[in-house]
Amino acid sequence: MPGKTAKESFVIMNEMVLPNDTNTLNNLMGGRLLHLMDIAAGISTQKHSNMIVVTVSVDNVSFKQPIKLGDIITIEAKVTRAFNTSMEVRLDVWAQNIPSGTRIKSNEAYYTFVALDQKGKVVAVPELIPETKEEKLLWEGALHRRQLRLVLAGKMKANDATELRDIFFKVDGDE
Repeated sequence: MPGKTAKESFVIMNEMVLPNDTNTLNNLMGGRLLHLMDIAAGISTQKHSNMIVVTVSVDNVSFKQPIKLGDIITIEAKVTRAFNTSMEVRLDVWAQNIPSGTRIKSNEAYYTFVALDQKGKVVAVPELIPETKEEKLLWEGALHRRQLRLVLAGKMKANDATELRDIFFKVDGDE
């Protein structure tokens, strides 16, 4: 199975914030944004794997700035690393107010997806080949993020998270 580049999975999704999407402060509801981000991440991982995909986890979503009624949301999603069967996706969310000409980054997150065959069984996915300096940094950091996800979910013991252990603890013989 040949590898793919990050640009092959890159997705840009736009949506206008309408009254039904907002809370009583006329801000986009967080759950609605998570729904849109899940769709963008799903499209990105489908493009990478050419398979049916499902969400496995959502990392800490940072809500930095509110998105207002009438703003245009732009969600950028791309696969940052593919492991054997899982794919990590980075999402950046921008809010643009067209009349005022302002554009702010409002959110970011990492989602994890797996690909499934027609019987619903998890299958292997193509590796990701990072090309740019940014893609290589995201690719390298993905292993740390993955181990942290697995430890927090109780699927990996902290002592087995070698990438994290090396960050937080001095190994005998290290200066």
